[in-house]
Amino acid sequence: MTFDETTDAYYQKFFADTARTTECLKSAQSQLEAITKALFNAWIGRQQVFLIGNGGSASTATHFAADLVKTVVSNMGCPGIAAISLADNIPLASALVNDWGKGSLFVEQLRTFYAPGDILIAFSVHGGSGSDKDGAWSQNLLQAIQYVKDNGGITIGFSGFDGGVMKTMCHHCVVVPAESTPLVESMHVLLAHLITFRLKELINQYE
Repeated sequence: MTFDETTDAYYQKFFADTARTTECLKSAQSQLEAITKALFNAWIGRQQVFLIGNGGSASTATHFAADLVKTVVSNMGCPGIAAISLADNIPLASALVNDWGKGSLFVEQLRTFYAPGDILIAFSVHGGSGSDKDGAWSQNLLQAIQYVKDNGGITIGFSGFDGGVMKTMCHHCVVVPAESTPLVESMHVLLAHLITFRLKELINQYE
């Protein structure tokens, strides 16, 4: 095959996989609406929402946190959702990992900031399953999820592949049915935008 032929095949496969995955996600509508309602109730009750993730998923957590604070409201003077990404404070994150180990990254921040009734949202491609050179993946996420569950909060997960541990561990978990890291991460951003703009509609109606 020529370079042009392999390029065309690559793009066509990516778009086909994306379309197929999007179609499969229609079955997650009830979960997505449950997540949206939980976040809407947090806005009404002024509960905090904490977001976590590693690698590319950390950037998704930051992006979603920004949307929950600002994009869900239309007018200046209207408070957004009190959302914080726990991957964003680099000095704090590096101190925790350096002094107490990578597992402490999120749970130790929650010990300071979390209050009963708050929400934790975790993004993970594999949902805590699998491993690499440094051991099992995403154990810092699982520790944080367990902490919030043990202390009266709501846990929300976005995963991929087979869902991993997060699929059964979280109160609500949407699993992107794809075995491709870039596709799962892309779909997590898409779903975060879906929830953001559904929340914007609900908050506009409530104001």
